[in-house]
Amino acid sequence: MAIIDSDTHVIETDRTWDYLAEKDKRFRPKVFIAANPDKGGNEEKQWVIDGDMYPMRLFDPEKTGTPQGARELEDVDLRLKHMDELGVDLQVIYPTTLLGLFCTARRETQVALCQAYNRWIADICAQSKGRLRWVVAPPVRDMDAAIAELRLGKEKGACGVMMHGLVDDLPPNDPYLFPLYEEASNLDLPICFHAGEGSPALRSVLHSRANILWRAKVPVFTAFHTLILSKLPDRFPQIRWGFVETGASWLPYIMHDLGARNMGSGTNISSVGRVIKPADPDLLRKNRMYVACEVHDDLPYITKYVGDDNIVAGSDYGHADTSSVLDALGQLKQQGEREEVSQETLRKIMDDNARALYGL
Repeated sequence: MAIIDSDTHVIETDRTWDYLAEKDKRFRPKVFIAANPDKGGNEEKQWVIDGDMYPMRLFDPEKTGTPQGARELEDVDLRLKHMDELGVDLQVIYPTTLLGLFCTARRETQVALCQAYNRWIADICAQSKGRLRWVVAPPVRDMDAAIAELRLGKEKGACGVMMHGLVDDLPPNDPYLFPLYEEASNLDLPICFHAGEGSPALRSVLHSRANILWRAKVPVFTAFHTLILSKLPDRFPQIRWGFVETGASWLPYIMHDLGARNMGSGTNISSVGRVIKPADPDLLRKNRMYVACEVHDDLPYITKYVGDDNIVAGSDYGHADTSSVLDALGQLKQQGEREEVSQETLRKIMDDNARALYGL
């Protein structure tokens, strides 16, 4: 059994922007050092992009457990050695700064930075002998440019397309996004909804740090709900859909809600004696949907609702936030050793399902 980490990260550095096209040099992010009130006024380096501040995420290695050269991918061999120490065979890599870029950057800036990032990460992963795979960051405010990035990504070894649950305030079933889905389908690239900020409207209204769950996490599992109710997977029957870095504990609630919405018609149904059954447990498989679990998720409970054929696992390698558990896959293996989860389920989560989602 191979061990595949379905959600890891790279920290963009100044070297990332060396890949900007000559005509786009004016968009190069600048470094600004400022006191962060959310961190007791301590100084924090930030990128300045279109006048907005983006933390540079220079995480303390003691908090992430990752060497700087590995999390920034300055040293590919160091990253691979660390993977060996963690017992991980393959990592799928998502960006960091770009998780919030879609929320505020103007179209030209978004195109320039996404193009630079995609070329940078493709060159790095090409040095890993297939052990580091990456997902495309599409500049969705320019659909022609986004489609071009998908094609380049496929050519250079990408295994997915990163999206937000709300894309520039658009829900995932908005027709504006259909050309992107069509191209992803043609290229056999899954659409992966990752935690992050993609909605300027939410950010403007819910700007406090206390509202981060609304802005970064909730849109992911509401995207799942929207896809099912709008029957979008039926419209694009070749696409696989991923839901990453929000855990899987929301699945039982969503399955109950979808089950309730499928019972009867109209709004005047009496609730007396009504038994609400969750949605079809085969729903994920039928719609080619995969959800990344976290180590604190109650897998035996969750799999009662959705089975174990569409769950993957990620460590959030390189970050130090609520989803980050460096040895997450090792802890899952320990659950198998304690017989809390069957070995067959573990094999699916850490190998088979990840291969199916990312087409590995």
